[in-house]
Amino acid sequence: MSMTYEEALEYIHGTYKFGVKLGLENIKRLLELMGNPQKDLKIIHVAGTNGKGSTCAFINQVLIEAGYKVGLYTSPYLEFFNERMKINNIPISNDELARITKFVKDKVELMIAQGFNHPTEFEIVTAIAFEYFKRMNVDFVVLEVGLGGRFDATNVVETPELCIITSIGYDHMDILGQTIEQIAYEKAGIIKEGSTVILGLQRYKEPTAVISNVCKQKNAKLIEVKSDYKIISNTLDGVVFDCITPRGIYKNLEIKLLGEHQVENALNCVYAFEYLSERFNIGIDALVVGLLNTKWNGRFEIISKAPLVILDGAHNVDGMKALVENCKQYLKGKKISIVVGVLKDKEYQSMLSLIKEITSDVIFTLVPYQKRAFSTTEAKEVAMNYQFKFIEDFREAINISLEKAKEDSAILICGSLYLVGPARTYLKSIF
Repeated sequence: MSMTYEEALEYIHGTYKFGVKLGLENIKRLLELMGNPQKDLKIIHVAGTNGKGSTCAFINQVLIEAGYKVGLYTSPYLEFFNERMKINNIPISNDELARITKFVKDKVELMIAQGFNHPTEFEIVTAIAFEYFKRMNVDFVVLEVGLGGRFDATNVVETPELCIITSIGYDHMDILGQTIEQIAYEKAGIIKEGSTVILGLQRYKEPTAVISNVCKQKNAKLIEVKSDYKIISNTLDGVVFDCITPRGIYKNLEIKLLGEHQVENALNCVYAFEYLSERFNIGIDALVVGLLNTKWNGRFEIISKAPLVILDGAHNVDGMKALVENCKQYLKGKKISIVVGVLKDKEYQSMLSLIKEITSDVIFTLVPYQKRAFSTTEAKEVAMNYQFKFIEDFREAINISLEKAKEDSAILICGSLYLVGPARTYLKSIF
């Protein structure tokens, strides 16, 4: 019996109840029953706390500009589920998702009959993605780690083409550890014997030593990104920068993703380009055009210019620091009003304190459809503690901000990506 798209989503999301189980035994068994599709793929594996998604987006676009067929696997999605797996920026079709989900579901039932635990939602989605990319015969897969690295379901990859570890910070500490060294060790779990690892610029000094040590143990080659760059111009229209690497000098590279932290994510891509271009046919034009054409929705994304409305999924402390810096850079002279929603298992106290640096005009709202969201009572208390206004429904909060907007206003909707996604859908219906 075939499966409809709606049934596929119902099945996938129905497995949420199996929670987060770190470990690779289950996903390995599931993929074995599927014929190990991941073993036929050239995979660029990307871990880190901040900048994973943007780094993946940059590398994905450069490979596309070089003429390759590229699978991109990321999480979470912003507006609709199919965004999580794309080929050349086109999300998986409803029919294809339904077909492959049915195939995976049959294998799940077989492994349960063999006495294995039921796979988690993320394990099932990852298995679907591997199968999809194999069936579509992609040239590369740019694979974003879901959580951590060492025990993440994506870490079944045995021989990655390249490993990239972006900026490491404090997030998911209940799972990954309380210290930056512990978190870095979990991220370093993607490093395989004899692999090549690009380590992005770090906010903290400890991760570099941890990653370097793991590379030595695994006989892996470590390439450290150097902060040898100069920003030439930085406006709401884009960022132009020069950079020097141990292998080359690059002039007037331009990106449309805004913020100095996005330049640092672009540097991860420059270093990846240098490594990959020695092994595959990827010219300098692909790098230049790829960086310029990269889009990554929900990251200081301008939805409207009149009034100025910006979306940003700053969902942890380091992300919020970058957002505050962006506001200081791009919104000088603007009256900023903010709609913010965060999940209660984040370091929300530090995040909300940072917001107060840029404005006192803040509406705190609920993150919709999330089990980890604050209850109405809890959210009211948080808002009161920070002297924020509280509006339960994010759409009403947005409407209030829009109604009072003037020419010199800037409206920022930020926090959890689980808020930014629905907000983006709602705003597109207005503008």
